[in-house]
Parts: sequence; C-alpha cells; structure tokens
Amino acid sequence: MIDARTLEADFAALHDKYLAERDKRVRGDGTAQYVAVENPFIGDVDDPYGGARIERAALIEDVDVVVVGGGFSGLLTAVSLLKEGVTNFKVIEKGSDVGGTWYWNRYPGCRCDVDSYTYLPLIEDHGAMPTESFSRAPEILDHARRIAERTGIYERTLLQTGVSGAEWNAARGRWMVTTDRGDTLHARFLCMASGILSRPKLPGIPGARDFAGHSFHTSRWDYDYTKGDTTGGLTGLADKRVAIIGTGASAVQAIPYLGEWCRQLYVVQRTPAAVDDRENAPTDPDWYHNQEPGWWERRALNFEGFVNSIPQSEDLVQNGWTRNWGKMTEAMYRGETPEEMVQLRQHADFEKMEAMRARIATTVEDPVTAEALKPYFNWMCKRPLFVDNYFETYNRPNVTLIDTRGRGLDRITETGIVFDGHEYEVDCIIYASGFEVASPPDRTAGFDLRGVGGMSLSDYWADGRKSLHGMLVHNFPNMGIISGLKQAGITWSITFMNRRQAEHFAALVRLCLDTGVDFDVTAAAEQSWLEVLKDKAMKDDTFLRECTPGYYNNEGKDQRDSIWLSNYGGGPFEYMAVLRDWTDSDLAKKDLSFTPMQ
Repeated sequence: MIDARTLEADFAALHDKYLAERDKRVRGDGTAQYVAVENPFIGDVDDPYGGARIERAALIEDVDVVVVGGGFSGLLTAVSLLKEGVTNFKVIEKGSDVGGTWYWNRYPGCRCDVDSYTYLPLIEDHGAMPTESFSRAPEILDHARRIAERTGIYERTLLQTGVSGAEWNAARGRWMVTTDRGDTLHARFLCMASGILSRPKLPGIPGARDFAGHSFHTSRWDYDYTKGDTTGGLTGLADKRVAIIGTGASAVQAIPYLGEWCRQLYVVQRTPAAVDDRENAPTDPDWYHNQEPGWWERRALNFEGFVNSIPQSEDLVQNGWTRNWGKMTEAMYRGETPEEMVQLRQHADFEKMEAMRARIATTVEDPVTAEALKPYFNWMCKRPLFVDNYFETYNRPNVTLIDTRGRGLDRITETGIVFDGHEYEVDCIIYASGFEVASPPDRTAGFDLRGVGGMSLSDYWADGRKSLHGMLVHNFPNMGIISGLKQAGITWSITFMNRRQAEHFAALVRLCLDTGVDFDVTAAAEQSWLEVLKDKAMKDDTFLRECTPGYYNNEGKDQRDSIWLSNYGGGPFEYMAVLRDWTDSDLAKKDLSFTPMQ
C-alpha cells in the first residue's frame, strides 16, 4: 500500500519539475518571437494547390450578405442563411476551393484529432459515411465540398479571391467590400468567418533568410519536392537531409512519414509533445447506418460534456478524449470541497502524465532520447494529441532528435541549422510552427476593416477587445464574427460552436431583413458583456500561469490574453444558452440600436 505522505511528496516533486520545465521556456518576447508567414524565406505561401487561375469578370453587385471565408465557419454560416431563406449572398474565399483548414493542410498523415462522427458538421444532412474513426484531411475536404455542392453554395462563392478592404458606408447603409480581383460588393451584412487556424506563423530564428536549401510550412506542403501524398510515399526525400522545426499537432502527424522516407531526419524540439495512440478503426457500416436521427447532436453534446468535466451517464465516443477526461472528472467529484476537488483532479492528471512518460520510456530505445521526449506539464496545458507510431519513429537509425531544452535553435545558416554551436547540414527545412490563434478577424483575413467614421477594427481594439458575445462589435453595424474565439464560448470540437454561432447570426440577419432595419451594438452592451466575462472568468489563472508556454496561455506571458481566460468562463453549454435566451427575449432591443434600412 502506498503511503499517502510519500504520494504527496512525489506529487510535490513533480509539480516542482513542471515549474522548472516551464521556466526554461518562458521568453521575454512572448508571441513576438513569431513572424508573419508572408516573409519570403519559405516557399509558395499564396496557394501551392490552386492550379490554373479561375478566369472571370470583376463583379459589381448589391447583395444581402458577404461571408468572408469558405472553411467550415463560412459554410455553416451560408447553410444557416439558406435555412433562414436568405439566398442573396456571396462567400469570398482566397483558396481555390472551399474547406479552409482542410484545404490548406495537406501534410502527410494530416487528420482531425476529434473523431469523424463528432467533428464533421452537417454529416446527417450532407455526409457520406467516414471510412474510419479519424478521417484523413482529403476526406474532410471532400465533406466540405459536398456541403457546398449540395446546398448551392459553390454558385455563390468567389474562389481564388481575397478581400482587399471592407468599409461601412453610412449614407448607403452598406458594407463596401472590395477584392483583389477587382470586385466591389455592396453588402447589407458582413460576416467574418475566416477562422482561427488560417494564418500560419514562423519562428523568428536568426539567419532563416540565409538558408539556400528548400523550405516550406506544413500548411503549404510542397509535394512537388517531397513527392507522395497525405498517405506517404515521399520518394523525393529518399536522398534528402530534412529538419522539421516543431513538435506540435501538425509535426507529430507528419514525423512518422518523414522518418520513413528521409535519408536523414532532424526533429527540432523545444517542448515535448503529449501524444497518446489514436486507436483508429474502420467505420462499422451497420453501426453507422443504424444511427437514429439526431445522433450527431447527441454525440457532440456527449463529447463536450466529457471535456468540460460534466459527468455523463454514458460514453458515446469511447476514445482517449472521453476516457481520460472521464477519469479526471470522476476523481475530481470525489472531493468534498472546491480545494479538495482541485487537488484530486491534479493528482489524476499527474497519474495520467506519469503513465504517458512510462510508455515513452518503454517505447523509445535510447534512454537519453526517451527522457528528452517526456512531457513535464499537465495534460491540458497543450491540446491533447492522438497519433500512431510517433514515439516509435525515434527508434529509426535515420531519425535524430535535437532537443533544444526549451531554447529553440541558435540560428540557421546557408547550409543548415545550428544548436549549441553544432551545425546540422540539411537540404530542406519544414516549419511546423502552427498558426496565429485568435487574431482579430481582419488580420486573419488579411485586409483593412473599417466601421463607422472610418475607424479600423484594430484601432478600435487597440486598448483591448470589446464585443457582445464575441460576435458583434459596436460601430461595426450589421457585422458578425463566427469562430473569432475570444470573448465567446469554446468547444473542443470547434465545428459544434461554429454551427451555433452561424445559426445565431443568420437569425439576426433574417430579423433585420423582415423588419427593414440595420443593427449596431451599443457601447453599453459591450461593457455589460465585459462585466459578464469578468464575473464568469475561469479560476484557472494559476493553472495557465504554471503551464509550459503555448498559444493556450499566450506563450506564458500576460494571462489576460490567454485563450481560456479571455473567453466565456461559464462553459460552452451556458454560452449557447446565453445566445438562445438573448434571441428569444427582448434583450436584443436593449443591446442593439436599430435604424431604418436605406
């Protein structure tokens, strides 16, 4: 029997270890350590997958709605508008097809980390049976295309088109939306649906521009260079020395394929990844086709219940997400006081991560490499990852881990990468450095957005973000933000919240069209929502502050800008109830100002 005092001493030592590992990685420059992807020291960032230019004449049109972005946020908004009977709209998408994240991300092994039956939106209405539990990126892209084709969204979409500007014209009561294809759209309503994972970022490593070899970002994978596809077959790398910088969600999926095909692979790690096996399996057709109507909603609600520590009577998902969350929630609710609940949940977290570290020790043959790969942080400090054969890859003789112990590389030269004074010569550098998460929607979409009086959104938010429900902004009339993330509710399967917000915005558009009014959020409503956010703020400030740096906690810097503390702390179910109650009551009349449409 384990002595309780010994156990507490072990946990205390682990806590100290976590803090020491965090301290290695906190940088003074915070998010400023990254640079914009437009920098020319990597390959094609515009659209390496686009093919021939889609030729068309420039448009000058009046429309009811312009939707910026053709990913799932934009598609769900378009579908919601159609359900409300709003058909005169345009979707503007800079890629050569719809799909958003799933259009751009085509690296080997790319899959969603939430199972297909929970993640894929509108699968009951427009879905084909997923071939396996965790769909590959091309299958998810096909689902997005199917939605666009079956609903008539394609005929309302301008592909290979970037918005160059959008400004509210008070005299006309319209958004003047211009594009890089010479279009001018006069829109009553504007929906920003450019998503949270659409703007890649690059590490600001000295000398990166000097590298004379090949380089690209994982979200712009260069198959002309590597050959193969998302299933592997990277024959172009058989004689290549490759460095991949990063060990986050994209990297850990690509690394097993790179390890299989590269002559030499260097994995540059700043922070170890917490990776469980995916437990993937082919879809059982009998199970899938015998689901009762409404099964997707029930499953998504069940999943979100688990990952928000709400006890569930059954587990409809039954994978690593729900199993791990369920154990921690069960442990937490054994506590009789809030303090005891926190302590018991932390103990369950320690045990979970100890089991992961033990598995790494038995899987990775070299003990030094195994120790370097062990993550010393709480399970939810970074998004949980589920990937097969990740740790096994480090047993290959051609794979070398460069553990920078939290520092990152010293520099990049014309011929390679340098750490601790040693240069590793490489032919190719792959940047797996992720995306700008929760940037303002105009930055995400890459254009100047101006509201009443010509004020830009970035200027209006210079002293802090202000909104109502994370969706509507004062002095930006008739505008909605879908999946802007901050100041709204969060769901781990993001399409679930995307759908709710899209329906909310579409209902507001329908109301205004029916009553012949434009809307604007009052400054008082924004202030009230800020007070609600403050009152509902999650009490996890200590947890986030002690986490290893990442985009969840604003790279370990000012926690007011962390993903969790800057959102609705009451949880996604309560947030969705707020939206529903607001729509079904007279609150809109208090929070919005209305003027007759021009």
